[in-house]
Amino acid sequence: MLMDDSRFPDRAMAGMRALWTRRRVLAGAMGVAAGGVVRRFADAAAESQPAFPPALAVSRGPESHFFGYYDKCPWDKTGRYLLGMRVGFFDRDPQPGERLVLGTIDLRDGSRFKPFDETAAWSWQQGTMLQWVGSAADREVIYNSLEGDRYVSIIRDVHSGASRKLPRPIYAVSQDGTQAVTLDYERVNRLRPGYGYIALPEKGAEDPAPRDRGIYRMDLRSGESRLILDLRWASEHRRDERFEDAEHWFNHLQFNPSGTRFIFLHRWRKRGERPWHTRLYTAAPDGREPRLLSDVGMVSHFDWRDDGTILAWTRTEQHGPRFYLIDDVTGEHTVVGEGVLTHDGHCSYSPDRKWIINDTYPDRDGMQTLMLFRVADSERIVVGRFFQPEAIRGKPYRCDLHPRWNRDGTEICIDSTHEGSRQLYVIDVSGCTRGQGRQ
Repeated sequence: MLMDDSRFPDRAMAGMRALWTRRRVLAGAMGVAAGGVVRRFADAAAESQPAFPPALAVSRGPESHFFGYYDKCPWDKTGRYLLGMRVGFFDRDPQPGERLVLGTIDLRDGSRFKPFDETAAWSWQQGTMLQWVGSAADREVIYNSLEGDRYVSIIRDVHSGASRKLPRPIYAVSQDGTQAVTLDYERVNRLRPGYGYIALPEKGAEDPAPRDRGIYRMDLRSGESRLILDLRWASEHRRDERFEDAEHWFNHLQFNPSGTRFIFLHRWRKRGERPWHTRLYTAAPDGREPRLLSDVGMVSHFDWRDDGTILAWTRTEQHGPRFYLIDDVTGEHTVVGEGVLTHDGHCSYSPDRKWIINDTYPDRDGMQTLMLFRVADSERIVVGRFFQPEAIRGKPYRCDLHPRWNRDGTEICIDSTHEGSRQLYVIDVSGCTRGQGRQ
């Protein structure tokens, strides 16, 4: 299969066409085709199985389309509309003021993309935090925007066009749609490129841990907001020698299902050095009762299993780096998927909590693996492998799969570049998740 040069927005990427084709041929020879399931792993032994339906592109070029992070559901509650973002490139960082288009994809009308707004408040890894809102998830969305010299958020009815503005951007929104927690996107942009916003310069960059920067709570009905945890507090809480000459920031906030607590990561690194270190906390939405659950310096992706238990990739002295279940009260760590879930990835539970979806970063051949993990018996099922061009690997503008569940656990949505541009794909996994994957 030859590819149209127009699928590569930047001419510098055109040379990747032949390499992509060779990789796909190689993948086919190995029996591992992008978008198809080919191997089931149980007790570390591979056995063949029928393929899943292939990954279905629900967006098309020449523009790039994506959704962003893995911790939000892009489907509305009717299952008809999928949220997405469109931009004219995919192989470089955005420039200040550069905008992307927000829209809905009508899955019952030929995947037609219907724009509803534009924004300059976005990043490659997490988009503009676009998501459906609480009980109005059949019509209302929320996302970040730029107004003058500040970031704000917009709640919009995608069908009527009615909208209202909130005075702060959002990061995480509670499932009931009543509250949000957020942070300073300018600081994240400097210290963790690809996750913050570049449209505005950072204020207070010279301060390694400013008192007036941190995590904010905002009421989505009134717009009232306040700073609940500041970076100076983070730098002084259980302080030790690791914090000497370090800059601090917060990242990756997520509410538990009932909205009674949220996760946040405290990160720091020494000026001029690349590696960063991480602590995992939870707190009440008003910032009270902060609990330090992991202080080993390494915490990556996570998801709430329930209101009191967190699945996270971290490490312990006894077992090293693994996926663990962490009790939010006691801090107890229990290994998950020993010998099966062996790599860090963007993990999330299915709506019924019976499955975990996870992915990997590109291997030496540039292939990203998408997998299902069945909680009941620790069986791993490979859903597909997807090629990522070398030119974007490891960059702030890389394309992680960031798999997300639909609302009934029958489909998965990913961002991928395996066909030459960044696009949205949907994969039907109902054969497994509805109990038909193994007789």
